[in-house]
Amino acid sequence: MSIRSLLGQIQALAFSPSLPRLVSRGLITGRNLNMMEGAWIDTSHCQHITIGDDVTLSRGVRILAHDASMKRHLGYTRIGKVDIGDRTFIGAGSIVLPGVHIGSDVVIGAGSVVAQDVPDRSVAAGVPARVTGTLDDFLDHKREEMERVPCFGEEYTGRQGVTPEMRQEMNERMVDRIGYVV
Repeated sequence: MSIRSLLGQIQALAFSPSLPRLVSRGLITGRNLNMMEGAWIDTSHCQHITIGDDVTLSRGVRILAHDASMKRHLGYTRIGKVDIGDRTFIGAGSIVLPGVHIGSDVVIGAGSVVAQDVPDRSVAAGVPARVTGTLDDFLDHKREEMERVPCFGEEYTGRQGVTPEMRQEMNERMVDRIGYVV
């Protein structure tokens, strides 16, 4: 691990209050929230945020419940409730803005800016995020892709001790640059 990487992790910890602290301030979360490294929930207005069961916030996700851009001019900060449904995945580096409802069984693509509601069982991506299709169509497409590309078992994961030789094998087998791992 490089010094820069270590410093980044220390900074992330310093500026990311623990989940129990956010909950004590009013954040509502369901079961099995998977909040990856660098994910951040609005600390000053977390009481306006509700997150359902089995939600993943990927690396670098930001959830905002306030917008202070007009504070100097109007004397007020805009606030908005954020609701995230069950079994929702929010991709790396995405930003969820105040006042947004993201439904259940939703996939948000990496780097998206979610500025408007996303209905249940949808896939949305972009800046600003737009619904690109249904979850069912997305999953059907990925299942078809899995028929054509290599799929790797749990033994190929870091948690199971994947070896350098196995990593090399994975890259060699992914002739179309894509594969799947458990």
